[in-house]
Amino acid sequence: MTSRRPCPPAPGPLEPYAQRFDSLFSSLAQRRGFRDYLQGLLLPRDRNKTLTGLAGAEPIAGAQHREVQRLQWFPTESAWDHQQVNDLRLQLLREDPATAPHDRGALVVDDTGDRKDGNATAHVARQYLGAVGKVDNGIVAVTSLWVDERCYWPLHAVPYTPASRLAAGERDPGFRTKPQLAVELVQAARTAKIPFRAVVADCFYGDNPGFTDALVAAKVPFVLALKPRKGTWAPAEAAHTPVEAAGELGWRNPSSPGRWRRVTRRFRDGHTETWWAADATLGGFGPDQRLRLVVATTDPASLPGHSTWYLLTNLPRPTSRRAQPADLADIVRLYGLCNWVEMCQPRCTDKWELAA
Repeated sequence: MTSRRPCPPAPGPLEPYAQRFDSLFSSLAQRRGFRDYLQGLLLPRDRNKTLTGLAGAEPIAGAQHREVQRLQWFPTESAWDHQQVNDLRLQLLREDPATAPHDRGALVVDDTGDRKDGNATAHVARQYLGAVGKVDNGIVAVTSLWVDERCYWPLHAVPYTPASRLAAGERDPGFRTKPQLAVELVQAARTAKIPFRAVVADCFYGDNPGFTDALVAAKVPFVLALKPRKGTWAPAEAAHTPVEAAGELGWRNPSSPGRWRRVTRRFRDGHTETWWAADATLGGFGPDQRLRLVVATTDPASLPGHSTWYLLTNLPRPTSRRAQPADLADIVRLYGLCNWVEMCQPRCTDKWELAA
């Protein structure tokens, strides 16, 4: 067997990392393309979300540049297994003490979308794109992220295929909703032996009964947001929405807080904030029920929209005999980790180009 031709090294400490993946690439061109791609992602460029930006070429006019074409070949035409690459990446993250996951972290699931012209690329259609906040032509990914107070890193991503791209629409056997894809990502994290305290997600997933039912059936702990005015059946005299339930917690003032309890949130930069949290009762949700409704806010009197959370969780209170109890501070801490997802969302065009 002939020896492998040496590959031009990546700069600095990136080369030892890239060498860990060399066995997954069969040719010198692939190994070089992998290094070029990693370097382009990490360089402080304004356009490292496009191939021209990754290669350091002009936008549009530089699309035919030799370096851009070489980089285009690596993710779109070169034959390598993106799942093997991702599995090794996760293994390295698990083994490194600086990033090793533990059972106090959270598994955040979310989706992200970006504009993309035309409809030649798989999964592209007119749909809601979170990155632009409206319906537009583009591609959407459902993603998972492991996070704690010190670090965060992505686990898996899968493309969402709109019903309009499938022959039988929503009745097509291949159709999966975003919450269904999110459940698959939770299962993938467990298969990869990634420990976490709870699955955390915004109200798009918290308001979806299929998602919550699937997590309950799989005995997966979760802390999920609900919309403030999500309606729930209840007797006429009882609360019918989370915000109404919050209004029944007896707040008068900090000296007479009713059922509210003071919670201190600690941030990575060292500063702290005082929040208030309480177990509320709404329909079948309650402090001693299988599902709890926890309200957290900076001001129980006004419940400001920008700093009030309505959280659904299956983590029991510490007074319960059930496993994995969680007090109010822990619930607030876990959902607070959800903010990291805004720092870690990949652009879908990158993800699918790299995984092609």
